[in-house]
Amino acid sequence: MAMFVHVASRERRIVPWATWLTLAACTVPAIALSRLPEAERLAVMLRWGTVPNQLFAGGMSSWESFRAARPETLLTSIFVHADWLHLVGNLVFLLIFGLASERRLGAARFLTLFLACGAVANLVGASTLDESGAPIVGASGAVSAIVGAYLTLFPNARLGIVLPLGLFLEFVRMPAAVLIAFWVILQVLFSFIGPAFGAIAWWVHIAGFVAGMLFALLARPGIAKRQRG
Repeated sequence: MAMFVHVASRERRIVPWATWLTLAACTVPAIALSRLPEAERLAVMLRWGTVPNQLFAGGMSSWESFRAARPETLLTSIFVHADWLHLVGNLVFLLIFGLASERRLGAARFLTLFLACGAVANLVGASTLDESGAPIVGASGAVSAIVGAYLTLFPNARLGIVLPLGLFLEFVRMPAAVLIAFWVILQVLFSFIGPAFGAIAWWVHIAGFVAGMLFALLARPGIAKRQRG
């Protein structure tokens, strides 16, 4: 199993507080949720997670039907995780790709990226599972958006990874684009394999990644202006 250990960045030293804020915003609810009995944890996930058959039930023909669909869960679900493995996996990628991305984007754009693209990813994921009553939870879509933005912002970056070779660990530096492309291919393959690899909304990852790339492209003029300032 490969492990990312380093992201090269030459950005000026700016404290990436928004990345740490999003990390805390995901971790604190997970701690609170872990202290609840299983039935109550499921109730919380159903209340604050994105439930596809509720989101699309009755359409959006009126304000009442819009409110009944609970669209706010497209955002709240980002901060609810099913278990610790789910949380830690997202946080590792958040730190690897988020710190450098925030330094380039700035805190306000980074938070917008995380929340807006995370919500879009959940919406796309829910649309592919529109008859499901299982909640979509977790920051996977938002974190995938950060990965997409990182690739757009740092196309020539290299990542350091540790590869287990027999009894030894080998440190290797590889183009980030290659590793991210491999990750994207896996997401696409898993989206067709589906349940064979667990109850994961793979399209949330794909949609988040694409949304993140588009966000970074649109943000380029603002980034250039910010760097000149």
